[in-house]
Amino acid sequence: MDYFPLFLDLRAQPCLLVGGGEVALRKAQLLLAAGGHLTVVAPALCEGLAALREQNRLVHRARRWQPDDLQGMRLAIAATDDTAINADVHHHCEAAGILVNVVDDPARCRFITPSIVDRSPLMIAISSGGNAPVLARLIRARIEAWLPHGYGALAQLAGRLRDRVKARFGHDDRARRRFWEQALDGPAAERALAGDVAGAEAALNATLADSDADTLARGAVYLVGAGPGNPDLLTFRALRLMQRADVVLYDNLVSPEIVDLVRRDAERLYVGKKASNHALPQEDINQLLVRLAREGKTVLRLKGGDPFIFGRGGEEIEELAAAGIEFQVVPGITSAAGASCYAGIPLTHRDYAQSVTFVTGHRRGEEIELDWPRLTSASETIVVYMGVAQAPRICAQLIAHGRAADTPAAIVEKATLPQQRTLVGTLATLPELLASSGVKPPALIIIGDVVRLAGKLGWRHC
Repeated sequence: MDYFPLFLDLRAQPCLLVGGGEVALRKAQLLLAAGGHLTVVAPALCEGLAALREQNRLVHRARRWQPDDLQGMRLAIAATDDTAINADVHHHCEAAGILVNVVDDPARCRFITPSIVDRSPLMIAISSGGNAPVLARLIRARIEAWLPHGYGALAQLAGRLRDRVKARFGHDDRARRRFWEQALDGPAAERALAGDVAGAEAALNATLADSDADTLARGAVYLVGAGPGNPDLLTFRALRLMQRADVVLYDNLVSPEIVDLVRRDAERLYVGKKASNHALPQEDINQLLVRLAREGKTVLRLKGGDPFIFGRGGEEIEELAAAGIEFQVVPGITSAAGASCYAGIPLTHRDYAQSVTFVTGHRRGEEIELDWPRLTSASETIVVYMGVAQAPRICAQLIAHGRAADTPAAIVEKATLPQQRTLVGTLATLPELLASSGVKPPALIIIGDVVRLAGKLGWRHC
């Protein structure tokens, strides 16, 4: 994090602006909109700043900047085209401990002014840390188009109800938060966004009167598919639930970038499982989900790929259902789909494969429990999850049961992530290819004639 994001209360606070041009005008408008008491130091003012002076909205010192101008100031902005003056303002602000911004000079900025989406009292600020202000403005434009103006009225309505909600639920923080989650994402909120603020307020008052702290404090579990690794492949519903969690359980298949999207104050518990190395046995994970929910917590179980495809989600919800715990399952893009798309290997193709089978290379005891004779059809694609360690045995068994030794085979490592690698060989050569290249999980094996398309359809940067 290059900058600590914060919002300053500048109401009635003395602020200094050095410079009298169009750039300074834009900064002046922001400072005045925030309620700052503005002093501008410049020999002359542009038309816009002169108009603000005539309206008595700022004090103008019609001369060159002097260090004494900083006396009593909360912050200062240097917006001149003279680099020596800007550097001098920065130097004296640093010495005096005054927040300073030098326009278009990130190295001399103790704070920066972001692109702003204003739905007062709701404010959204976007910053590139001074690296790409045009990109920040483009993102701002997209948020402006997506975010209804009614959110400002909704935020004001929530502010009016805060004391009543606090009195209703006392010190039960979890009940209060869940009330607001339901209130601000339900029918009353829709009425406010449509402009019917009075109707929304009446609906929220009725909901508040009927809300029961015990009901709101009941725990629930969300089993959420985190996809194959790339955060852009999360579903909208997954993102929403990730912001509601009190505690999140995740494994080694969930990338750190995805875990970072969980609500910041949520407790994070790693329950990763690797071959012969379980941070927590599955039975203990099942019981932990039940225990946390019974404590009244909203529990997010983040699972790589899809919860129901080799994710043992079925086992977990069986335990939850038996314990009477409320739960939801949110599907995710399974790793096979992500890996095949990013590697340019269609799992089915009219000319190469009419079916696809997902299998796991996870071993029970000393044997891999697969129906080998059923996997020998040349018109079928096989995708092997968790198969890196057992790849030599898998390839040998397929060949021994009749699959051609020259059947194309690929390994896709860290699928959908910038570090993705796609290695192509055959059933006969894949074990040696894996050994020589140092491939490590997470990785999927794709077997079948569709692999021939990898060179033609694969992304060139993979």
